[in-house]
Amino acid sequence: MKEKIQKLSATIYNDVVGFRQHIHANPELSFKEYETSSFIKEKLTAWGIEFQEMADTGVVGLIKGVLPSDQVIALRADMDALPIVETNNKPYKSKNEGVMHACGHDVHSSSLLGTAYILNELKTEFAGTIKLVFQPAEELLPGGASIMIKEGVLENPKPHAMVGQHVMPLIETGKVGFRSGIYMASTDELYVTVHGKGGHGAQPHQNIDPVVITAHIIVALQQIVSRNADPRLPSVLSFGKVNANGATNIIPNEVKLEGTFRTLNEEWRNEAHRLMKKMAEGIAESMGGSCDFNIMRGYPFLINEEKLTANAIEYAQDYLGKENVIDLDIWMAAEDFAYYSQVTDSCFYRLGTGNAAKGTTYSVHTPNFDIDEDALRTSTGLMAYIALKQLGN
Repeated sequence: MKEKIQKLSATIYNDVVGFRQHIHANPELSFKEYETSSFIKEKLTAWGIEFQEMADTGVVGLIKGVLPSDQVIALRADMDALPIVETNNKPYKSKNEGVMHACGHDVHSSSLLGTAYILNELKTEFAGTIKLVFQPAEELLPGGASIMIKEGVLENPKPHAMVGQHVMPLIETGKVGFRSGIYMASTDELYVTVHGKGGHGAQPHQNIDPVVITAHIIVALQQIVSRNADPRLPSVLSFGKVNANGATNIIPNEVKLEGTFRTLNEEWRNEAHRLMKKMAEGIAESMGGSCDFNIMRGYPFLINEEKLTANAIEYAQDYLGKENVIDLDIWMAAEDFAYYSQVTDSCFYRLGTGNAAKGTTYSVHTPNFDIDEDALRTSTGLMAYIALKQLGN
């Protein structure tokens, strides 16, 4: 079976590269992946793979092995791009100005198409059912995963396990990385408005300066992490946007502040929310102003089920060689795949796409991000192998 998968992976490789370049050149933002969805449905239809639409632009394919089995596994890829202006000068550069596949979702979708081709070619030789989940809107709250779950993606048939992969330019092409247990952080968006009383900068005694209040709030809130969080529990509190909209001699009436809070424990997450709000409002009031502290709750933390992940590591070592399977550390970025991991056994691993000689080591979410397309030789066959092995074939 492994040799057959490897052969089929080689057969479909050039097509997968073409799929990836087409999707990359035609990126679409979250919940607007209409052309990408149509492209995926076109390929599934051509291969005779049945599918249904979900979450507007989502696509869920189904491949049933001919041999009898009640085992079901789901394989997931996301489809959306980011609002970034691409600076790469490649033939497949984004044609949609200001939109770019800077997080590798073009790789995920094209790879799952390649995996679908392989599994469909082998359906007379395996037992079990495979769900192909092409998901919209990983990059935008509330996350396409949460919507697809509400619409029944994990039902009829119900998967016993779910597997996803994500590009990682820090890992060399040809290698993959795994971590068992808690892997990625929850994420919350913070929107704060500090109210004061504006006026002339030369008459601060007549004003209530929201800029100064905001500065105190930003510094004080760091104590939530340094003095309230358990030192053994990773937590991140960062503010990336401050808008006072005054001038050199104008104190504004209000200041708007935006940031993110991330951690790996739901109880602490809830307590941190309470403490941040209480502290910010207290500081503003003590200085004569007021504060609206709004928290947009985002994705939960992502957990890789231990037995499933141990199996996947073993299968990856068998398929790629032990030297090409590495251990990962906790990653404080967030992923809406976490929603799946909260309700079904899940494994989310990293696909190496880095190659210094080819200039593909730039981080995701940057305008010069790109991949070493040799990684597509790994991505399709490995996921197919993991799926069939986990189904007991």
